[in-house]
Amino acid sequence: MKKIYDAETRFADLGDRKIAYRSYGKGKAIIFVNRFRGILDTWDPLFVAMLAEKFNVIVFDYSGIGSSTGSLAPDVTIVAKDVKDLADFLKLDSVVVLGWSYGGLVAQAATLLYPNLVTHAVLVGTNPPGQNEIPIEQAFFDAALKTLNDFEDEIVLFFEPKSESSRFAAKASHDRIHKKIEIAKIPSTMDVFQLYFGGGDGFREDILNFREQIKKTKTPILIIMGDHDISFAVDNWYPFINQMANAQMIVYSGTGHAPQHQFPELTSKYISNFIKYA
Repeated sequence: MKKIYDAETRFADLGDRKIAYRSYGKGKAIIFVNRFRGILDTWDPLFVAMLAEKFNVIVFDYSGIGSSTGSLAPDVTIVAKDVKDLADFLKLDSVVVLGWSYGGLVAQAATLLYPNLVTHAVLVGTNPPGQNEIPIEQAFFDAALKTLNDFEDEIVLFFEPKSESSRFAAKASHDRIHKKIEIAKIPSTMDVFQLYFGGGDGFREDILNFREQIKKTKTPILIIMGDHDISFAVDNWYPFINQMANAQMIVYSGTGHAPQHQFPELTSKYISNFIKYA
């Protein structure tokens, strides 16, 4: 764990912008694609450390977010280019993408736009492309749009407040994350929030017909969800996954929007086996 906290932030100089990233471990590369308002520091260090035992885990800040320069595009297909450009900079011929929440939308775009690069996709706490039946709950907006989130907000946003074990896991994860975090780097203004929302709106509008493409792709996809995700309801996958060509889904009970933070060890094992055998 100490190496996770001590990792150096590096920069991929792409000419028009610089992408901040950190790299952990060795092996096949997994690029972590972050949530709404997520930065380098908001991944649970234990989850990162567990996967870094077997893989090269790469976390990064989107263009215009955190320590990266440039600007965040209100279009996930453009944001997905950060994944491709970072992989090219690091001379990676193939990667696994692991996208959480908004990052799951970006990861799906990268999977479909760059099929020769992405060998596996892991989608955590996210939605399929296009229109889905169950919308985001009001509780998300009430907490997520605050300038600064406190611990109680984190429980609502990422865990299951009604579950004692989930609240206990929330505290453990919070303590690991906040051992080292630059709070000032977290996006906190409505103008930036609207860029994220623009990406989500376009993903639902789906002018590139990703909804049909993701069903047909032969790229192995692992979907990991909590049973009560206030951002992206797991129910939106149920009428969809049985139409997919090569997908698996894991659902945790008593769990919210961050199953990988509630169960970091178990989730990392599921992902490792998926990459090894799928």
